[in-house]
Amino acid sequence: MLAVRLDTETEARLDALAARTGRTKTFYAREAIAAHLDDLEDFYLAEERLRDFRDGDAIPLADLKTELGLED
Repeated sequence: MLAVRLDTETEARLDALAARTGRTKTFYAREAIAAHLDDLEDFYLAEERLRDFRDGDAIPLADLKTELGLED
């Protein structure tokens, strides 16, 4: 179980959406949380992968240019 406190404006918007569509406020809260969780999980996974890359596999651009003979 989860209890959520919403500001007055958000609560009013949610009430209006629920009334207009015949769905419950709980339905929309669940949908919004699920969608946002997907985004957050993707963000933190990408951030972790980038950190791992920088910590181990990244080659500084100057070194890469030297190795490829592309120095100016």
